[in-house]
Amino acid sequence: MSSTWELKEHSTGEITTTISGETWKNAQKKAFNKLAQNVQLPGFRKGKVPANVLKRSVNPQSVMYDAIDEIAGSALMDAVKEHDLKIVGRPSLDIESMDEETVTLKYVVSVEPEVKLGEYRNLNIKKAAATVSDEEVNEQIKHIQERNADFIIREDEEAVENGDTAVIDFEGFKDGIAFEGGAGTDYPLEIGSGAFIPGFEEQLIGMKKDETKEIQVTFPKEYQAADLAGQDATFKVTVHEIKYKQLPEFTDEMVKDQKIDGVESVAAFKEYAMKNLSEQKEKQAEEAFTNDLLTEVVGNAEMDIPQVMIDEECDSMVDDFANRLKSQGYSLDAYMKLTNMTMDSMREQFAVDAKNKIAARLVLEAIAKAENLEVSDEEIDNELESIAKAYSMEAEQVKQLISKDAVSYDLRMRKALELIKETAAK
Repeated sequence: MSSTWELKEHSTGEITTTISGETWKNAQKKAFNKLAQNVQLPGFRKGKVPANVLKRSVNPQSVMYDAIDEIAGSALMDAVKEHDLKIVGRPSLDIESMDEETVTLKYVVSVEPEVKLGEYRNLNIKKAAATVSDEEVNEQIKHIQERNADFIIREDEEAVENGDTAVIDFEGFKDGIAFEGGAGTDYPLEIGSGAFIPGFEEQLIGMKKDETKEIQVTFPKEYQAADLAGQDATFKVTVHEIKYKQLPEFTDEMVKDQKIDGVESVAAFKEYAMKNLSEQKEKQAEEAFTNDLLTEVVGNAEMDIPQVMIDEECDSMVDDFANRLKSQGYSLDAYMKLTNMTMDSMREQFAVDAKNKIAARLVLEAIAKAENLEVSDEEIDNELESIAKAYSMEAEQVKQLISKDAVSYDLRMRKALELIKETAAK
């Protein structure tokens, strides 16, 4: 058995393999015997037809096609091993030539692309400082005050202000005709919340109790109702009541009501909020730093990712998204109907992220290989113990669920990423 490999475009190529001699003869013999078991001729019991009679009854072409089924998989694996290929997706098979002495098969396969690394050390990218201001801490306090606020009804002569809640009746018209879903009564609308169509809430500012007004708006182009998307409309609005929030004083008692362990005073809450916000900002800064570095490293590298890899990653992303929806009590079909999306449009949205995700993984693999990054058995065991601790499981139980190879791979990728981060501008 001999084979050749020719790489073409988009990390897709052709394996051509020729099989002859005993390998091909044995495959035909095995295929013939299988076919013979199902042959039934008058005067003979099923499976007991003599070989010389069978040869006249069994189509030689059928034997050879079945013989190809017998050896195609192993022939492909032998060729993949011979040429040290890492194939992705499902190969296609074509028969170039075939007779009783020799068969030549051609496989079209996609392979993981070769990555030509660019600069990945000493990148001029810095992590943003994670600083928290007193104003941001005060915003946290204001959120609690707002949850405990009283609503005060404005006097009749007072007008709607930004931040007020206006209780309104409204009805929408397009070309003078009321449209479905465009009406409501006694609806409490917080001005500035962005709950309504852009431009609607702003036009309520200045209105007084019992005042009626026509408001002109334009629906967003991406609006879920196709017949209204991008269209002009008029809303007839009547204000029935105007309320504003009166924030209470932030006291120790209000802090205690939050039931935060060890936090029972205003001063303690400010320290707690400062610490929490600092941790959140540090996490966000670290994520942004990592993403910026990977974007730079991937941009400096060259690779030709085959479409099949992107398709498979999209499949995985769609499945993950569907599972997240399911955990929240929704179905993917219901979501697509609600957002007016199709599976094709959803996959198109995922495709860019899928390609970026694959590229980042391939680059990290290439860096790990270029830097000869290794993972010790001790590191693998420590990681498995950390996973067990995080999920309150026994280490041995985790070892049965997660292979050491998978853990080793993840650790190598982590080391490659840390190398990029450690050598970046400080």
